[in-house]
Amino acid sequence: MNSIFKSFYAKLTAAFLILLMILGVAMAFINYHSYTQLIQEAEQRLNRDLAKNMASELEPLIQDSLDIERMKHAIHYMMVFNPRIEIYLLDENGEIQAFFAEPPQRVKAERVNLEPISRYIDGKDRQLILGPDPRQPGVKKPFSAAEFNLQGREGYVYIILGSQKFESALGMVKNSYIFRTGLAALTGVVVVTGLVGLILFFVLTKRVRSLAEAVQQFEQGDLNRRVQVESDDEISQLAHSFNSMADSIESYIARIRANDRVRRELVANISHDLRSPLASIQGYLETILIKDDKLEADQRKTYLKTILKNTTVLSKLVEDLFELSKLEAKQVETKPEPISISELCQDVVLKFRPEAEKNNIELVSDINQTLPFVMVDISLIERAISNLLRNALQYTPKDGKVWLKTEQVNGTVRVSVADTGFGISEEDLPHIFDRFYKGRKQRSRDKGNSGLGLAISQKIIELHDSNIEVKSRPEQGTIFFFNLPIVEN
Repeated sequence: MNSIFKSFYAKLTAAFLILLMILGVAMAFINYHSYTQLIQEAEQRLNRDLAKNMASELEPLIQDSLDIERMKHAIHYMMVFNPRIEIYLLDENGEIQAFFAEPPQRVKAERVNLEPISRYIDGKDRQLILGPDPRQPGVKKPFSAAEFNLQGREGYVYIILGSQKFESALGMVKNSYIFRTGLAALTGVVVVTGLVGLILFFVLTKRVRSLAEAVQQFEQGDLNRRVQVESDDEISQLAHSFNSMADSIESYIARIRANDRVRRELVANISHDLRSPLASIQGYLETILIKDDKLEADQRKTYLKTILKNTTVLSKLVEDLFELSKLEAKQVETKPEPISISELCQDVVLKFRPEAEKNNIELVSDINQTLPFVMVDISLIERAISNLLRNALQYTPKDGKVWLKTEQVNGTVRVSVADTGFGISEEDLPHIFDRFYKGRKQRSRDKGNSGLGLAISQKIIELHDSNIEVKSRPEQGTIFFFNLPIVEN
C-alpha cells in the first residue's frame, strides 16, 4: 500500500487534484467577485446623475437656513422610494453636515475623503470608482456625487449606492438558484475533469511504469530486458536511451568476461611457456652443481649453452609480452615520418638472410624500388615486418622458399610475406593473431617461439590504421599482407 502512494502516478494525480481544487475555488471566488463588481459598476452607471438630480431637489430647502431636521426628513423621504441608497451632505472639506441613518450611531465617520468624489465629478475616469462608506470605515462602495450649494458655500451631495440593506439583499445571491446552479455546474466540471484526468494519467504513465519495471528487472540481472519504443515523445526517447544503455552494458559485460577468459588463458600460457625453460635451467644447474668435479669441459660447455638458450627464450618471452601489453594498452607513442618502405624491406631481408641460408631456405626479395614514400613509425613497422618474416622462416621446411614483396595497390603500398610452409588450417586461421596461439599442429623448428609475434605485428599495423590479412592453405603455404597509405605531395 505504501508503494502505491509513493508511485509517480499517485504523486502526479495528487498534485493534479490539489491544483484542480485550487482552480475550482479560485474560479468560484473570481466569478463571485466579478459578478459583484459587475453589479456595482452597473449600479454606478445607472445612477450617474442621481446625486445631481437630488442636489437640485435639496438646494431649495436650505436657501434661508440649514434646517437639519427638515433636511433629514427630506432625505428620509427620498430613501423610502430608494432603500438601496444612503445620502450624505458634505461641506468643502468633506465634513458630514447632514445624513439619514437609523440609528444615528451607525455612522462612525465624521469626514469623507474627497479625492474619489473629485474624480467622479470630473467625469474623465469612466471606470468604476469606489468611495469610503461612513458607516464602515475602511470599506469602499460605489457612489454618486454632485456639487451642492450649501448656503453660499461649496458642498457635495454624496450618495452611497450599496447601503446595508442592499448588502443584505446582495448576500441573498449566495443562496439564489442561479448561484447554486452555477456552483453545482462548476463542481460537476471539476469532478468530471478530475476523473478524466485520473484516467488519462493512468494511461499516460503506463509506459513510465513499464520502463521502471524494465529497469528494475535489468538491475536484478535480466540483461536481456528491453523496452518497446512506441513513439517519438520524451518517454520513448528515455526508453530508447535505456535500451542503448542496456546494450552497452551487456556488451561491456561480455567484453569483461572475454577479457577474463583471455586473462586466465594468458596466465595458463605464461605458466606453460615459463615452466619448460625454467625447469631446463634448474635441471642443468643442479647437474652442474652435483657433478661439478666429474664434468668434462665439453659437457659443461653444452650445459651452459643450453642454459643460455633457455635464458634467451625467457628474456624474449618477457620482452614480447611487455611490448604486447603496451601496444594493447595504447601506451606506445608512434612517431610517423615519410620513409621508403622499399629500403626498409631490403634491410630486413639482409638481416634474415643468414638465418634463411642456415636452414636451407631461399629468401626472395621482390621489392619495387620506385614506390612512393609512406608515413609510418619506422621502428614499429620494421618490427612488424621482422615478426612476419621470422614467422614465415620458422614454419617453412628446409629447401622451402619465403618471399618479401612490395607493390602499389589501389593508392596504397602493400607489403606481403609469403612462404611455402606447412600452411594454416581453417580451424586455426581465425586465432592466429591471438596471443600465445601456436596452432594445434605446431611444426615450427624453433621450439622457443612465444606465440606473440603475430599478435604484436597486428597491433603495430592497427596503430597505422590498417590490418594484416592472411590467406593460407594447408601444405601449400601462407601469405600475410597489409597496406600503408602513401604520403601525399
